[in-house]
Amino acid sequence: MGFLDRSHTIAPPGWNRWLIPPAALSVHLAIGQAYAWSVFKPPLESALDLTGTQSALPFQLGIVMLGLSAAFGGTLVERNGPRWAMFVSATCFSSGFLISALGAWTEQYWLVVLGYGFVGGIGLGIGYISPVSTLIKWFPDRPGMATGIAIMGFGGGALIASPWSAQMLESFGRDSGGIAQTFLVHGIVYAVFMSVGVLLVRVPADVVDKPGVVVRSGVNVSARNAIRTPQFWCLWVVLCFNVTAGIGILEKASPMIRDFFAETSTPVAAGAAAGFVALLSLANMVGRIVWSSTSDLVGRKNVYRLYLGVGALTYLVLALLGNASKPLFVVCAMLILSFYGGGFATIPAYLKDLFGTYQVGAIHGRLLTAWSLAGVLGPLIVNAIADSQKAAGKAGPDLYTASLFIMIALLVVGFVANELVRPVAAKYHEPEVEEAVR
Repeated sequence: MGFLDRSHTIAPPGWNRWLIPPAALSVHLAIGQAYAWSVFKPPLESALDLTGTQSALPFQLGIVMLGLSAAFGGTLVERNGPRWAMFVSATCFSSGFLISALGAWTEQYWLVVLGYGFVGGIGLGIGYISPVSTLIKWFPDRPGMATGIAIMGFGGGALIASPWSAQMLESFGRDSGGIAQTFLVHGIVYAVFMSVGVLLVRVPADVVDKPGVVVRSGVNVSARNAIRTPQFWCLWVVLCFNVTAGIGILEKASPMIRDFFAETSTPVAAGAAAGFVALLSLANMVGRIVWSSTSDLVGRKNVYRLYLGVGALTYLVLALLGNASKPLFVVCAMLILSFYGGGFATIPAYLKDLFGTYQVGAIHGRLLTAWSLAGVLGPLIVNAIADSQKAAGKAGPDLYTASLFIMIALLVVGFVANELVRPVAAKYHEPEVEEAVR
């Protein structure tokens, strides 16, 4: 389609670059709904007679497909441009809801898993990486801030989607018909909302030297060469372990704070635990823009020293003093989740610093396979240890002490991996050439 062609997205003279972050946000705020999947778990379990493990399948498959589609689709995103990528993302993500609506209506749960998890998960992955290289090209002076704004939307999407979804379930009903109507409305509204990004996104004209030709100069590494460098795998370890440490708390937040203070004189009520979860979501979102913007001033390696080094110390405080004070527990957890969000938002700028802008979107996509592993590893560590400790008769903070020390060890390994990052050797650089736009 000509409208989606990369050559037709070149910005005209005078195009305002500040229109690009809203274009990216329209996609990321939509796909950030994934963090609100838990709203659908209880009604699905009741309406379709599912276990908790079964109701988690669409989310788990969605995160796996996010990493895989980002990895395998990254090169296509770079080749075809941001408008094509955002269109594919909107189509897959919205179609996933429509297929899920059919599954809920007919009470065929496999269709919900297929729609939300597989088809929608492809939309998650393509949509997540679609604006990255474009934002970096528009904001070469502040790449951390630019990608932070967009990726903040993914962290904050659940703040919109969670109450919105809950309200629709109350209005339409929590049976299979009500769930189907809610999925249907999601699919339609997100299709319209994401189309704003498709229409707004542009490639900066100053990357074009003459009609149809893009000039590629400076330090630029292809995605194929990037995965052959030690720098890529050091950053893979950094991202994987930083995400593992954060998502372990995020997934278990509500029961964790209740368990920590269950045997004290001031136990935490269910409502307060839900408020704690909301605070963590806010810290996740704010950390994405604050810390990534900070990285423009202090450097990527230094800000990852903060995420990993201070993160490990914060986990140590939780392990040793976690149940001594509720404010201390909440502040430490919020700090860890801000580092979790900041790690996601800063990694594209770190990749740009090391590998250039040539195929940074494709490289970012391959790196997100670390997220797929961490999304399984973090909850598995925390839940498996808590279950085994409970079976052994332990309670309170003792359920989590071992997993907290494991997280500290992972962050220390990540810290060392970050220290090993050096400039990429010249043998991996692309030659300075002019590349025809197709």
